Amino acid sequence: MDKLANKDDLIVVTGGGGFIGGHLVARLRNMGFQRLRSVDVKPFDQWFQKFPEVDNRQLDLQEKEACYEACNGAAYVFNLAADMGGIGFIEMNKAACMLSVLINTHMLLAARDSGVKRYLYTSSACVYAHDKQTDVHNPGLKESDAYPAQPEDGYGWEKLFSERMCRHFTEDYGLQTRVVRFHNVYGPYGCWDGGREKAPAAMCRKVIKGWLANDHRMEIWGDGEQTRSFMYVDDCVDGTLRIMTSDLTEPINLGSEQMVTINELVDIIENIAGVKMQRSYNLNAPKGVRGRNSENTMIRAKLGWEPSIRLEEGLKPTFEWIKGEIVAGRQSLHGG
Repeated sequence: MDKLANKDDLIVVTGGGGFIGGHLVARLRNMGFQRLRSVDVKPFDQWFQKFPEVDNRQLDLQEKEACYEACNGAAYVFNLAADMGGIGFIEMNKAACMLSVLINTHMLLAARDSGVKRYLYTSSACVYAHDKQTDVHNPGLKESDAYPAQPEDGYGWEKLFSERMCRHFTEDYGLQTRVVRFHNVYGPYGCWDGGREKAPAAMCRKVIKGWLANDHRMEIWGDGEQTRSFMYVDDCVDGTLRIMTSDLTEPINLGSEQMVTINELVDIIENIAGVKMQRSYNLNAPKGVRGRNSENTMIRAKLGWEPSIRLEEGLKPTFEWIKGEIVAGRQSLHGG
């Protein structure tokens, strides 16, 4: 952000009480930005990270008036707010996920009318065509693979529609927008139970609870051979800041190219824990597409950078943080 913002600019992060948003606010704060506004619908006691010197606001950004309040005086907006979660949540809450279109609609209007200099929208790999994700040996999803459109039902359609809205606000109103497609972000200070957690946190929880209870049985959704890539949250924040300050005008992938099976993900977590689990497979559970991986040719070419933190490295602090939460008897906070 140093290339664009000065210390007097107001930077707004929506979804700031959530997982990625909380890490982004923390990074901006550590970079020395003094005027930060963090916005989330959740009560303050449910925010994953909250800083007293930040302008923290509890607002429902599905409401137009709340978006104008959030954008008032803002120079830069990172819009991370959405009703979302792991595959179990998005498959069972399609309408709720699609209602997030109200957030981006009203935030774009408010950003336009408030004179925001630049607006970043966080999209998802769920925009990619289903037919491109039927093979576990996925070669990687290129940005062009979003069309012809066949995204994840509900959540993916909302993301793809909102991407187009950003494009047209740039074309019609001159609002500078950036669109980043996140691929499976994980790390500490996020959901690890309750239905909204994603696979790395869910697998960590299952291994930790089995280890603590001396019960090494665990259930895996699907056959365990479905493939994914997972990006550590520090890489996610780095990439998001780089994309915001770039000249990119088209949606771009932000994800790791280290593709693993879910079984391999569990192998890594078992090695961290020093235990071996007895796996059973629930073939009727939500399991999403068969194979998904980020293809990073564009981000390497445009930014000379790509996510580099290996899964084996990032899972260690994630595992230790979740273990600390479980041992302390804390409940997982629910949120994006």
